[in-house]
Amino acid sequence: MAAGRTEEQEILARTARELLRGYPAGRLRALRDGHDPDGFSRALWSEMARLGWLGIVVPEAYGGAGLGWRDLLVVLEELGRVLAPEPMLSAVAGASALLLGGDEAQRRTHLPAVAAGERLVALAYQEPGSRFDPACVTTRAERSGVGWRLSGEKTHVLDGHVADWLVVSARADEGLTLFLVPRGAPGLAAERLWRVDGRGAARLRLDGVVVGREAVLGAVGAGEALLRRVLDRAIIALSGTMLGAMTAAFEMTLDYLKTRTQFGVRIGTFQALKHRAARMYVETELARSVVTAAHAALDTGADETQVARLAAAAKARAADAFLLIANEGIQMHGGIGMTDEHDIGLYLKRARGDEMTFGDAAWQRDRLARLDGY
Repeated sequence: MAAGRTEEQEILARTARELLRGYPAGRLRALRDGHDPDGFSRALWSEMARLGWLGIVVPEAYGGAGLGWRDLLVVLEELGRVLAPEPMLSAVAGASALLLGGDEAQRRTHLPAVAAGERLVALAYQEPGSRFDPACVTTRAERSGVGWRLSGEKTHVLDGHVADWLVVSARADEGLTLFLVPRGAPGLAAERLWRVDGRGAARLRLDGVVVGREAVLGAVGAGEALLRRVLDRAIIALSGTMLGAMTAAFEMTLDYLKTRTQFGVRIGTFQALKHRAARMYVETELARSVVTAAHAALDTGADETQVARLAAAAKARAADAFLLIANEGIQMHGGIGMTDEHDIGLYLKRARGDEMTFGDAAWQRDRLARLDGY
């Protein structure tokens, strides 16, 4: 598989980097310290929508750009480089849920607004005690008149504090089912959570939330298989931002090794640090290979088992590599790396947060082993 970018993708990368130059990683401090209610820049979000980033993998028939996942990876990497807290992962996951499980009416109602940045659809599937298992669901869905009544609690809902709609997993008599729930539904309460990595999240409580029959996403009782497919795409997208972030952290550390002097020489000339930097480079490139393969698999129409295998492999490799590079970055920066004022610490926080999002490396390796029959 060719790992190089096309001319169009190079142009897309340059455009993204030029725009994001005005939104460095350090802005996370101001958002954090100011307790910003959104936790991201609405101006940047609007510009991302204007450039078509939010609808890259959405077909043109639904208001998107109709491009591929390799094109999306270009943007995800650039967003990762600056640790952008904008809800891009939820935009991708929400669009994927509608494309994979939505009927024509649901797609035409929501996808154009998602691509335009006017509507954010977030995944609400994790529950207290469920760890990373999407099938561990106690939220109940009971038939009520012409619709359903939902009761339960969801936690660590990525971007749930700003989502306009939510894809909620609940257990009906027929089995796990996904529902589209509007943010303002009576009985739905959201509590803002502050993640250490700068991403926004929420805890949701559903107290007899009533939705109509048209709220069912996919088929009643078939929600687990659909949710796993959606999560695989969210995981692959997350691995793309992790690749960009680890690359930026490595470059930041490399620049420091080339400029910091000790004992009258640049510390980058020390053989021990050269060896550690070489390992960081190798780990980045290994991650790049599997992350690129995962995005390419979605473009080539690989079967869902192969997509699941690559999603698990990409997340496990990216999590291990990102943590290694961020930790080494702190170590090689020395005392200044331990301060809140230096950006390298922000990359370690993001590495820790990303590791736990959608399943950590150990969970992904276990899943990959099960998929391979072990």
